[in-house]
Amino acid sequence: MKKLFLLFATAFLYFGNTAKAQTGQTSAGLTVDFGDGATLVGPAIRHNFTANGVGQAELTFGGDQTYVGAFYQYQDRIRNAGGLNWYLGVGPQLGFGSGSTDFYIRPMAGLDYKLDNTPIDLSFDWRPAFYVGDNSNFTAARFGLGFRFVF
Repeated sequence: MKKLFLLFATAFLYFGNTAKAQTGQTSAGLTVDFGDGATLVGPAIRHNFTANGVGQAELTFGGDQTYVGAFYQYQDRIRNAGGLNWYLGVGPQLGFGSGSTDFYIRPMAGLDYKLDNTPIDLSFDWRPAFYVGDNSNFTAARFGLGFRFVF
């Protein structure tokens, strides 16, 4: 698991730094994933690779599992709404714990708000979970809150 996380973090930081000259907006903070099942909490980093392309990585903990997720989001601003953006995204998530590794596909739809004149970014999204494996299932009632510092 450590090797997988190290590979994931290295790739995200490498690609984030190569695209920094294009937009330069990165934010890091806390994600809360809640709804049906355990509440998950952990660090997250988000980087704007292009004007509309955003990558987000999360390491969350909850129940007896640890989750690693990487998501691509397409975002666009909401006209006449200041720093408010909408986004749609999808990505894989791995869950480690209880002697097993679980694989999920996590689509998401949400709102992201950058507070004026502050380095604070907030988000709220709907993020259902598609479990892929034996006895595959779908959990619709999952939501996310993000609290990030922009640098």
